[in-house]
Amino acid sequence: MNDTAATTHLLAATLAQRLTQEHVADIVETLNDQDDATIAHVLAELPFERAVEVLDQPELTTAPAVMALLPDQRAGALLSAMAPDRAADVFQKLDEDTRARLSGRLDRQTRSDLKKLLAYPEHSAGSIMTTEFVSVPSNWTVQQALDHIRRVERTRETVYAIYVLDTVTHRLVRAVSLRRLISGDPEAPVESVVPAHKPICVTPETDREEVARFITKYDLLAVPVVDAEQQLLGIVTFDDVIDAMIAETTEDVQKLGGMEALDKPYNEIGFVSMIRKRAGWLSILLLGEMLTASVMQFFEGELEKAIVLTLFIPLIMSSGGNSGSQATSLIIRALALREIALKDWWRIALRELPTGITLGVILGAIGVTRVTLWQWAGFYDYGPHWMLVAATVGGALLGIVTFGSLAGSMLPFALKRLGFDPASASAPFVATLVDVTGLVIYFGVAAVILSGTLL
Repeated sequence: MNDTAATTHLLAATLAQRLTQEHVADIVETLNDQDDATIAHVLAELPFERAVEVLDQPELTTAPAVMALLPDQRAGALLSAMAPDRAADVFQKLDEDTRARLSGRLDRQTRSDLKKLLAYPEHSAGSIMTTEFVSVPSNWTVQQALDHIRRVERTRETVYAIYVLDTVTHRLVRAVSLRRLISGDPEAPVESVVPAHKPICVTPETDREEVARFITKYDLLAVPVVDAEQQLLGIVTFDDVIDAMIAETTEDVQKLGGMEALDKPYNEIGFVSMIRKRAGWLSILLLGEMLTASVMQFFEGELEKAIVLTLFIPLIMSSGGNSGSQATSLIIRALALREIALKDWWRIALRELPTGITLGVILGAIGVTRVTLWQWAGFYDYGPHWMLVAATVGGALLGIVTFGSLAGSMLPFALKRLGFDPASASAPFVATLVDVTGLVIYFGVAAVILSGTLL
């Protein structure tokens, strides 16, 4: 071992000793500030159970890279001891060579669990469920169920609920909370303490957003995942849903910002990848903004006659883009939360039209007031027809804000209808669309109001 490696090993051993008694969340926070090699050394030095706890935390963002640096035997043992859903997430992100190398180090149950979990579509309930749950036959007593829980508790990710299976078909028939089980008569059958209604279930293909909606609607700590035969495959816990929804929300926010969603934390994205993620949308938006120049060229004659109109172009364009972005953000979020559906587009249009008109009147009045104050105060002379200029600005703001609100609210519906993610209707995209249209509206209003005077 060379001096550098020896120093790294010594520092890692010291850090591991210090972290052993810390809360797992604090350990992860500390490790996220270290390089991959140091984290690997620390995980090798930590007590085995503690290392498993750390790797089970989704907040440890470099887990796949660290796992590849650990000795194969240690890495295989850790993967086998981790919660199946977390192990699947880490294993999926390993390169092919590392996966092949570690597969032989996994126990048979872990290999089987990974094969099942990795076969489900991304963002589905199957991809985030855990196969560690507690189930009992329906003919057991409460005491038998409690004894079983004591025996298997350490091998289960959580015991929020106990799932009661048919003794013959092994289908899921009921779910009972641990609280109700503990408070029941030990000699009574399990079925005597279970709720009368059937358990709320989802299929492996159910989208994780729908799973989150179920957990929220029915106030669940976990929701069982069953196949077409009602065989219990696993459960999705509320903390898994929270982690998944944070990732989903992050992805939507990045798309709303006008870029491809990042598949890694910001600090881990390489320079080339960052450029690739951002350059595409920026180029598309630039091409869209080029239409703005084409529109201005078309109205070049009007601009030469009434140069004063150019002063308000930024105001007109930004107001339209802002109103469109507001509407888009509201509709995208409402669609994500299932507050509205695709069939509600016409209701939204009827709601956004008067809303846009009202907002347009407010901004139009502010625009007219601004021109009037500047003229009276002597800050700028808009000429003898300044009142017509003010009316043009006010009328244009009314039109562009109304159009922006309506277009911004309808675009997510159009994208969803075509099979695209509504979040692709990013604020910059909507702003670009409304910018071009806004100029047409502005110069159209100017042609009507200023005809015979400035034009």
